[in-house]
Amino acid sequence: MTIYHYLFIGLLLFLIGLLGSVLLKSVIKILISIEFMLLGVNINFITFATYCDNINYEGYIISLFYIALGAVELAVALYIFYLMFRKKESDNIEKYGDL
Repeated sequence: MTIYHYLFIGLLLFLIGLLGSVLLKSVIKILISIEFMLLGVNINFITFATYCDNINYEGYIISLFYIALGAVELAVALYIFYLMFRKKESDNIEKYGDL
């Protein structure tokens, strides 16, 4: 596989996440879509680190940072969603317009 295949996979995952976060109404599905976007960015970082950066490991380090950032973001977002769900008892994003 060439670099273009990996970049296309990263772009495809990012676009799936972007469309999912814009079009979907469920909070959980939006969080999963954001994780897809982060995964697409990570694939691009790893691709450029593998094909273009033979001396430094900056792409791998940034990718590990993004994985940790995604885990923290998901934990905080799930806790906020838990608090909102206890109040409204729905996962539909349109019911949270008053917050």
